[in-house]
This record gives sequence, C-alpha cells and structure tokens, in this order.
Amino acid sequence: MPNKKSAIKRVRQNERRRIRNRSKRSEMRTAMKAVRDAAENGKLEGVEALLSYAQSKLGKAAKTNLVKKEAASRHISRLTKAVAKARAKAAESASAS
Repeated sequence: MPNKKSAIKRVRQNERRRIRNRSKRSEMRTAMKAVRDAAENGKLEGVEALLSYAQSKLGKAAKTNLVKKEAASRHISRLTKAVAKARAKAAESASAS
C-alpha cells in the first residue's frame, strides 16, 4: 500500500481508468465479434450498420490509446475485407441460382 499522498491518489486514478478501459475494450471487442459473426453467417442485412459501429469503437479506442493506432487500423481493414468477401460470396450464389 502506498504511503505518500500522491501515490495514494495515483492508485485511485489507475483503478478508475482500469474500470473505464475495461468496459470500452469490451464494447470494442463485442462490436468486432458482431461484424465477424454476421459476415461468416451470411447475414448481410444490417451488416453495414454493425461495421460502422465497430469502426467507430475502434477509432475511439485508438484515439484514447486503448489500442495502438496501427492495431485499430488493421482490425478495421480485416473487418471490411470480411464483409466484402461475404458480399461477393452472396452475390456469386445469387447469380448461380
């Protein structure tokens, strides 16, 4: 346990930030998972809104240094690619029918 007043305050601040970051990280991961699930299962209606929401969460996480800027960019790129692949697959199966 810290003895100095500034160290005690730092512990309080770190705990508040840890809790806030934990919820933000959870929201971000949930949004990414929703996009991935929709793309894998071919549920393309509403996937644009999910993708936009996930991009927003990733951008905000990068802005606040919750994740690195490059990592957020990589996740956005992969999600966008997955959605495009799912669309192509759906279009291919629709034209084949």
